[in-house]
Amino acid sequence: MFRAFNFMSGCRFALAVLLAASSVACLSAPVPQLLVLNDATAIVDVWPVVTILPDPDAKLTIQDVLAAAEKFTVPQSAYATLGLQQKVVWLRAPVKVAASALAEKQRWILDIDYSLLDRIDVYVVNDGRVDQHAVVGNAPRGAELDSQSLIHSRSQTVTLTLQSGVDYTLILRVDTVGAKILPITLASFSSFHKRALSEQMLQGMLTSLGIGLLLYSLLQWLSVRENIYLKYALLTLGSVLFSMHFFGIGKLYVWLDNIWIEKHMAGFAALIASSGAALFVEDVLREDMHRRLRQAAKILAAMLALTAFAYALDLIGVHVVRFVTGTLGLLPGLLGIPGAIIRIKRGESVGYYFLLAWIGYFVAGTVMVGVVKGNIDANFWTLHAFQFGATFDMLVFMRIAALRSAAVHLAAMRATREHATLHSLAHTDPLTKLLNRRGLNTTLTAALHNVTPEKILALYMLDLDEFKLVNDQFGHDVGDELLEIVAGRLHATMRAGDGIARLGGDEFVVVAGGLHSDAEAKDLGLKLLAAINAPYALSKHSCSVGVTIGYALAPFDGDQADTLLRLADAAMYSGKQSGRNCLQRSTRLIAR
Repeated sequence: MFRAFNFMSGCRFALAVLLAASSVACLSAPVPQLLVLNDATAIVDVWPVVTILPDPDAKLTIQDVLAAAEKFTVPQSAYATLGLQQKVVWLRAPVKVAASALAEKQRWILDIDYSLLDRIDVYVVNDGRVDQHAVVGNAPRGAELDSQSLIHSRSQTVTLTLQSGVDYTLILRVDTVGAKILPITLASFSSFHKRALSEQMLQGMLTSLGIGLLLYSLLQWLSVRENIYLKYALLTLGSVLFSMHFFGIGKLYVWLDNIWIEKHMAGFAALIASSGAALFVEDVLREDMHRRLRQAAKILAAMLALTAFAYALDLIGVHVVRFVTGTLGLLPGLLGIPGAIIRIKRGESVGYYFLLAWIGYFVAGTVMVGVVKGNIDANFWTLHAFQFGATFDMLVFMRIAALRSAAVHLAAMRATREHATLHSLAHTDPLTKLLNRRGLNTTLTAALHNVTPEKILALYMLDLDEFKLVNDQFGHDVGDELLEIVAGRLHATMRAGDGIARLGGDEFVVVAGGLHSDAEAKDLGLKLLAAINAPYALSKHSCSVGVTIGYALAPFDGDQADTLLRLADAAMYSGKQSGRNCLQRSTRLIAR
């Protein structure tokens, strides 16, 4: 736990250093006066020349902004992000296509690589006049503002036509409720499409992995009916939907610019993922979580789910959702830390995996929050940090679910084995491993259900002759060895489904079902007689014993267990009185 604490402290320190470095860079880096585009620069980052003008009342027009060029200032936030400020912000970026460009006019793609922006008005200004105007973003646009220069893309893109050797000013009016994350670039068509395809390939792989894990967990739940996989599916579904929404894959391929979904998906998916995480943590660590912590996890999951559906029904606003996710989003992991520490102390890998997943989530979430709040630079790694972290967590949580499932199965197997052991001890003779009296009653009662005149059951009562002499002459150890050999001979003589029991001392009972005649029962009894009568080569001595067998047949002699046992015992006793070492049914001598 000390190492984990040091690691977490190190993560916080690294993030603090990153934040400080970003702030220093923003304050100290000089702003170039002009961004020059030429044929050699396929993709150009616009942010280095960006200055901003806040419009808190949202009253400024493009003409007002053009007249207030000197009021634009360098952004004081981290690179390519203005944070969560609610006011409208104007951005200004002077650009020029180099006179050496091959074509007199070139088409460049302005790309803002962040999907969750409501509305951005893009103006291309030349010599104080607006040459081009387009509107991008997820909010509905009026028909008069639609432009053929717009590109159907997962990010916010527009095509600009710029003439070589001409100075232009790009003016962007950013009006969005969410974070103003603005990684702006100008790119040629081929470069833009190459980068767009690379990003879509990455999103396709990560989304496919998430969907694969989701489907696998649902199939596992349908197969083994363990609720942990259903809870895993819930948190995975939320994570996948959030990533699809955040990177614009959903609007491009799935819900196709549905305004309602675009408005609600981020908050809804984040709340559902957190709700599933709370349920998952409670399920995985329930044996080691305090009762109140388990209850808190369940209550938290219910609160997050209710908030998600209230937001979906527009009963609450996005600011409430932000507050709930910001304050309660980390609680599922925090609630599980005490239980994880207990597992770690026991040396169980589930505890290590859980702590690893929580640290990954904490680091990724902290980076993402820093970008959203404008404290950490927006670049490829920071924008993808939460997605990479969520994917890592999904993989680790699947491992945890598998370990949990294996532990449940192992516990069930142990319980089954213990039950079987107890059942065996209660129904088995400890010396010969044959059935005892209780086991015989169970077996005989079950066998009698299948008895018919065509399927006879024979019950044989066996009592060894002269066994007491063996015990007296050679000792009880030799006598026990002899009884074990007798048990083995009975097993070798009888069929697999027949019941063999030792009632105590040197008395045995054999139950044989499915016989077709009295003659077949007699033949089987004679085989038992011969098997027991054969000489015995013990470990230290050799000896011979005889056996007297009495038997009864069901249903002819009776169809109740106690009746058959009584008749077979009487027949065996009669055989003893008649000279021993014989097979007898009722009181009639059969063989000698």
